[in-house]
Amino acid sequence: MSKKILVPMAQGFEETEFISIVDVLRRAKEIGGNLEVITASLSSDLFVKGSHGIIIKADYLLKDIVHMDFDAIALAGGYEGMNNLKESNEVLNIIQKLNSNNNIIAAICASAIVLNAAGVLKGEFTCYPGCESGLNGTRVNQAVVVNKNIITSAGPATAILFGLELAKHLCSDEIYNKLYEIMLMPLIK
Repeated sequence: MSKKILVPMAQGFEETEFISIVDVLRRAKEIGGNLEVITASLSSDLFVKGSHGIIIKADYLLKDIVHMDFDAIALAGGYEGMNNLKESNEVLNIIQKLNSNNNIIAAICASAIVLNAAGVLKGEFTCYPGCESGLNGTRVNQAVVVNKNIITSAGPATAILFGLELAKHLCSDEIYNKLYEIMLMPLIK
């Protein structure tokens, strides 16, 4: 059975981060990763507007799949999007349930704040600089931080690395290595 990862979409999400997460993980599935990537709108509309005015269509409305069992969740940033995620009891409950089962919980950019609101953020993490104020744990200046079952990333420029790290933890090192080559990551060094 494939692992189900939820990528919720809230009004004001950071488009680069959202697209990078979904794209990398769907590429992982295409090359043999056992994943089902599910996007879900927090609103009553499948079409969700991002922080830069780009509208993307979700697969589902969150209210229609909230009782589905997920193996992981990944949150895009964007300050407005993060605040909407943080105000969603459904999202906070899913995060808490996943954490109690030691499943993967991932957040990029400002969305580390959502993990804090859910009570799962502690130890080292990363986020967009300045968003760490008042959060539990210690922000480190790295692109991606893995702390047990919590994976965090700094922001838009680190989004592909974030997606790759998720692929490694949800699929395998082999899938990660294939994606790393296919996506031409060695050219970045």
